[in-house]
Formats: sequence, C-alpha cells, structure tokens
Amino acid sequence: MTIGIVGLGLIGGSLAKAVKLHTKHDVLGSDIAPSEIEKARLVGAIDGVLTGEVLSSCDYVIIALYPQDIIRYVRENAQSFGDGAVVVDCGGVKRTICGELLDVVRGRDWHFIGGHPMAGREYSGFRYAQDDLFENASMILTPQAETPLDVISAAKFLFLDLGFRRVIFSTPEEHDEMIAYTSQMAHIVSSAYVRSELALKHKGFSAGSFRDMTRVARLNERMWTELFLLNREPLINELDGILERLTEFRDAIADANASRLIEMLRDGRQRKEMLDD
Repeated sequence: MTIGIVGLGLIGGSLAKAVKLHTKHDVLGSDIAPSEIEKARLVGAIDGVLTGEVLSSCDYVIIALYPQDIIRYVRENAQSFGDGAVVVDCGGVKRTICGELLDVVRGRDWHFIGGHPMAGREYSGFRYAQDDLFENASMILTPQAETPLDVISAAKFLFLDLGFRRVIFSTPEEHDEMIAYTSQMAHIVSSAYVRSELALKHKGFSAGSFRDMTRVARLNERMWTELFLLNREPLINELDGILERLTEFRDAIADANASRLIEMLRDGRQRKEMLDD
C-alpha cells in the first residue's frame, strides 16, 4: 500500500516515521519547505516525493497542515485522488474542516474521514518528529454518515498499526467541544500564566508544578490562533467557566474564607482522583 503524507512537520513527520517503523507500506511525502522533504528522505521516513503526478497512486492521503490549508488542499486536489483512496486530515478542529468539505467530497470515488491524532510536543518541525509519538495516544476519527463501514474499519486498523492505543469515533461537534476543554484551554491558561512578570524571576523558586504549567506555552502562535478562532464558541464557553471558577477562588482568598477554600480544593482533588481511576 502507498501512503501519501502532506506536511512533514512534527505530526506528519512522525506519521511517516511510524509507517516505516510498523509497516511495510511505501510513504510519499510533501512539504512547503524542500528542506523538510530532504530531511525525511535522508533518514528513510519517506520513499519518495508526493507530487500531483503520483497523488492518484496513493491508497491513503494523510494531510497534516493547518485547518484552512487542509481545506484548500482537498479542494485543489479533489480531481486527483485515486479511486477508492481514503483522505484523512489531522486538523485540530473538525466542524469547520468537515463542514466546508461536505460538498467537495460528496459523490466522489474516494473517501474523506476527519481525523485528529491526540499527541504532540511543544516543538514543531520534522527535526522533532518521533516514530513513537503516537504510542498510547488516541486517534479521533469523524467519518461522514455515508462513509462505508469497511472503509472506516480499515482506517481504524491502519492507525492502530501505527502505534495508536485506541481509535475514538466522534462527531465533529463533539470533537470540538471536548478539544476546547482538553487541549485549547490548557494552552491559553499556560500562556496567560507565564505572562506574569514574576515568571522571569522563577529560577530557584520553581519546580515540577511550574514546568507543568508552562510547558505548552511554548507553542506555534500562528497555528493556535487559527485553531482558537475556528473553535471560538466552545472555547469561549470553557473560558467563561474557568473565569467563574477562578473568581470563586479569588473571592474566598480575599474574604479569608478557609472553609470555602477547603471545600473547593477538596472538590478539585476528588475530581482529579476520579480521572486517575
């Protein structure tokens, strides 16, 4: 089988490496930066360059670009995907991507499945790609209602073969609501936290909790801005919620209300213990 990967940054590059590690499939790769293609070729992550001329030979095309670039790529290449090919995107939002591509993919001889690998690092670029990045991670798939079950099943087992621990099926709406909480808000909170003037004086006063809170503040601001704005309604809802909860803490501290603080901290601890079960 031949797998085409569009975008050889952290996610696309790691997928290419995972395919070569875990399977005997051929990998063709493309990237806007020729240097990334050359790096991937030199380390054996790809077998060749994915061009328009060979796109139709791919059984799978995995697109690891920013959301609007994913939409643009599928629109521009809708006539070039091979019959029976499965096109999977790796965008961090699903309603916009899947919604805008509905008319593009309807009636085609190839299939589109929305996807989102739940793995990453605070660094970007092929140099940070890892063949084990997806071990113990989830792959979220949001197939369309008309996608044949055998196509969905085959995609599931492909990603399991690449090292993913589980494949989760979701609707684009459910995906975006959950991602606003589990991923996007965490990046915003980390960024807001590290912008304190005291952060510059942390050395000698910080340990694991500081590292944990600030880790994902090292982000790609262009990509995350696009993700935040494309998912603004669910994200604003989660931000409103955390602002309300932070205000509760602020008020309890201002009022020296120890019993209220103990109650809220106990609730947080118990919720965390439930998550760990």
